[in-house]
Parts: sequence; C-alpha cells; structure tokens
Amino acid sequence: MATAVTLTVPDPGADVRDRVRRAGALSPVLAVIALLLVPGGGGAQGGTGGTGTVADAASGLLVLICLVRVLRGRTRPLTRGAAVVLGLPVLGICLSAITSHDPAASLPGVARYVQVFVLVPAAVLLTIRDRRDFAVVAWSLVAFALLQGAVGVGQYLTGTGASYQGEDIRAVGTFGATDVMGMATVVAFGLVVATGLALGSGPGRVRTAAMVCAGLLFVPLVLSFSRGAWIATVLACSIQLLFAGVRRAARVALAAGALGVVLVGGLGIGSEMVKERVTSITQVAAAPDQSVTDRYTMWAAAGRMWRAEPVTGVGLKGFPQYRDSNASLALSSGSDTAGAGAAFARQPLLSPHNMYLLVLSEQGLVGLLALAGSWVALLVGALRRQRFGADCALVATGLLAWQLIDFFYADIGGPSTVLMSVVIGLAAWWSLAEVRRA
Repeated sequence: MATAVTLTVPDPGADVRDRVRRAGALSPVLAVIALLLVPGGGGAQGGTGGTGTVADAASGLLVLICLVRVLRGRTRPLTRGAAVVLGLPVLGICLSAITSHDPAASLPGVARYVQVFVLVPAAVLLTIRDRRDFAVVAWSLVAFALLQGAVGVGQYLTGTGASYQGEDIRAVGTFGATDVMGMATVVAFGLVVATGLALGSGPGRVRTAAMVCAGLLFVPLVLSFSRGAWIATVLACSIQLLFAGVRRAARVALAAGALGVVLVGGLGIGSEMVKERVTSITQVAAAPDQSVTDRYTMWAAAGRMWRAEPVTGVGLKGFPQYRDSNASLALSSGSDTAGAGAAFARQPLLSPHNMYLLVLSEQGLVGLLALAGSWVALLVGALRRQRFGADCALVATGLLAWQLIDFFYADIGGPSTVLMSVVIGLAAWWSLAEVRRA
C-alpha cells in the first residue's frame, strides 16, 4: 500500500517579506538614529535647553505613528506596571512646572522632559515586537557609533576636531565643538551594546563581530577626551563582565588588555594628552582644572537652590536664572569652544552637568524620586530577567548602568539627547515588555 508523502517547499520570498515588514515597522526608530547625522541648528545647551534638531522632529513623528498604531489596534498598549514606571516622571515634572515662579517659562522644559523620558521611550518599547527587533535596533546603535567614531578618528589624525589644549584634535564626530559629549555618548553606547552582544549566547560569528566592533570603538572613545564617558563605560562594561560569568569575563578582559597594548604601544593612541587626561581623573580634588572647578561650583549652586525649595525645586529651566545668585566667585563666565568647523566662542554654563543635581534643584525631592525611581525600576527589571536571555539582558543592563553612572557627570542637552531616549526605550522593552524564556 503506497504511503502519501507531502513535501513542504520552502518559500524563499516569505523570509524576504518578513524582513521588509520588520524593517518597515522599525523604520521610525531607525530614522531617529540615522537623522542624528544631520547637524543641529544651535549649540548644545544644558539642562532643558537646547535647540530642536531633525532627529527631534523624527522622534515626534515616531510618537505619532505609534499612537496611530495603538488606536488602530484597539488594545491596551502597555501593561499596568509599564505605564506606572514610564509615567512616574510626569508627576515631578508637572508639579515642578505648576509651582514654578514662572510657569510659562517652564513649559518648554515640560515638553522636553516628557519627550525624552516618557513619550519616546514608550514609543520605542511599543515599536519593538521581539528579540529580532531588539537586535536590529541594537546593531543600528553599533553601526551609528562606528560611523561617528570613524569621523572622530579622522578629525584627530587630520587636526580638524574640536579644540583641546590649543590643538584641534578632540574627536567630536558630526556633533561639532558645541556638543563635545555627543560623539563620546554615541560611541560609548555602541561599545556597551557590542560588549553585551560579545558576552552573550548568540552564534560565534555574531559574538566575534561584536568583539571586533567593541575594539574599534575603543579608539574614538579615547580620542573624545571625555573623562565622564570613560568612567561610565569602564564601570558599565565591568558590570556586564560580572553578570556574564567569570570564565567569559576573563577571556574578554584578556582580549581587551591585548587590544589596549596594541593600540597604546603600537599605534601611539596613548599620547601624552591622553595620559594627562587619565591622570587628571585622580586629581580632581588635589589640583582641579578650571572645568572641574566650574563643575564643583555649579554643583554647590544646585544644592543651595534645592535647600531653598526642597520639595518642588525652583522650577523647570530655573537653574540658569538662579545660578549667579547661588554660585561662588570661582565660577567662570563659560567654557571655550572652537574647532571642528566652528569659530571661537564662549559657551555659557547653563546647567550643573549632573542630572541628579539638575533635577533636584529644578524639580525638588519629589521630582528626583519620581525620575530616578523610574530609572531604578528599569534597571531592576533588566536584572531580574537575566534568565530569559543573556544577549538582551547584558545589553539592556549595560546601557542603563552606563546612563545612570554618566548622569553623575552630565545631564540632558544637545542633539545626542534624543538618542538617549531611544536607548532608554530599548532597555525598557527588555525590562517591561512580555518576554518569553529563550
């Protein structure tokens, strides 16, 4: 008796169609990342200041597209826990604006904070559907970091970067001299993502490619001369190594050490300027330079503002207004910026360059607890889901750890801020969305 055999012929077009649909669904998020290549129209102002960019406009379009999708789907977009965690910052933001001495002046700050910490992260969370989407966005961050890093290395080699100690050698990528932290932030994000993927449990070729990318991104990060980015990257990658296991961490640490020897000894990346910059990290108390003195002075001014208004702060965008009345005479009039295609200019110091102190001074204790509480909840959620998948967990944990550490030395402001909101949304998907065991 003959047995019927059914042959299943694979449809080569099905995988292509799936990739096209996936790319189309993620295109609003990828557009925000790509459009950061378009130069901004103004300086990188600290705190809630700064001028809008094309990437900011794209982030608004992302939120709108996500809203339309939610309305068409007629489903509850977020779980109750996710809505609480992402919506918690709104409490402190609105309370600070209402109690501000100038509520009208605080409105732009409300829009900026809600955009960066609530709307864009929620839109990214809702746009990502599964681990493959997560991987696409993660690798997009790495690719963007490699591109910015290549521009930065070229600036160092050709002397066309931002001014540093009288020479135009500081790598700033396409962000310009007025946003010297922009490229450093982008490259650090890419390096942390690549490290997480290299330490993960993916295919060998993926881990190898990620490790190569991490090594390449090490160079522009060094040439950014950004002490805060260096510290945050070292600590975040150390946390990733810790959670990846002792053996894997030892292998990666040895590979990174060998790479450092090659770069420093063979290619001469460890110049005297880099060595002096590294040494200055340990001299911030004994012999601080003017930039460190300015930062300490603004930190003290932020503390005085908070003590004057401990519950709700002086109001969003209030730090520049109250700075001079609370700062000592040690504060300079601004920082010098030049190079990378820009003429010499004095950049005003409009924020304390510490996100926690900025929130504390402008939004008070209520605002800090609400905003920092949201971030800590995301980090705890990422750590609790380690068992569901090493790749996503290490990437999300590393990105959140980097941002929370970097906030001790920086705050929001400049074109790269919108990328930070995308990163928070990427990590929020892993922390808050429904994820099945790998």
